[in-house]
Amino acid sequence: MASLAVGMQKPLLVVVTGATASGKTVMAIELARQLGTEIVSADSRQIYQGIPITTAAPTPDELAQVRHHFVQTHALHAYYSAASYEAEALHVIESLLDRYGCAVVCGGSMMYVDALTRGIDDMPTISSEVRRRVLDLEREEGLEAVLALLDVYDPEYAAVVDRQNRRRVMHAVELCMQSGKPCSQLRTGAAKERPFRVLKLAIDMPREQLFGRINARVDAMVRDGMEDEARSVLHLRHLNALNTVGFKEWFQYFDGGFASRTECVERIKKNTRVYAKKQLTWLRRDPSVVWVRPTDLSMLNNL
Repeated sequence: MASLAVGMQKPLLVVVTGATASGKTVMAIELARQLGTEIVSADSRQIYQGIPITTAAPTPDELAQVRHHFVQTHALHAYYSAASYEAEALHVIESLLDRYGCAVVCGGSMMYVDALTRGIDDMPTISSEVRRRVLDLEREEGLEAVLALLDVYDPEYAAVVDRQNRRRVMHAVELCMQSGKPCSQLRTGAAKERPFRVLKLAIDMPREQLFGRINARVDAMVRDGMEDEARSVLHLRHLNALNTVGFKEWFQYFDGGFASRTECVERIKKNTRVYAKKQLTWLRRDPSVVWVRPTDLSMLNNL
């Protein structure tokens, strides 16, 4: 476990992360209020407009308590990457650190958290021509054809990538085409110097409790109109913003892929639990993480 005894030579960035439905927003708001600062969201889906239920975006009441950045700020069709987020969020964080001396980041999108705290490798800008070629291949011959290209261009990355993640596979091929190199050679993994120190807090709770919270939150989403929200964006189902747990299952249900609405809801719960386990696995590999209970703010005494 990382030590809470951190130096005072740089302003402080407190990151509140953890599995989905673990209570990150509540903790981040309380931290921000006590520290007298604002919150920068690190959620790759809450950034999009028009889908607050399925993405579990902060409620109007929560948004009124502390100012949030990067919540419902981008259109669904906008292309947005971790690199885009890194550049834009660092600019906001710099202004918050100048104004308050600290800032709070809240979110469970690990690529976004890493982009802020460690930085991501500089990648070539993908031209519209390359993007069109890869998209046309996927539309005409399917994701398997794109995977076959990745196997040729970069067998090392092809062996470890999530082969069901359409956007990730397609972007890897785009990088190979654009750079003329295997994308694995472009990923150094070296951490960038940051003008702030980082305290990374991850919410810890028994798995049974977390899974119960996930199930209860999905039920609440359904009551709040999750199905109608999914229907309202069905015609946009090809967008990467909607390639996520919650929308994928409803779209499958609308296509007749589930025998009943109840089966669809249960699948959303199951897939959300799987996603939570992946988040926790990622975090447990990070030696800088400080694990805390959902209501434990005692670390404030050590800042």
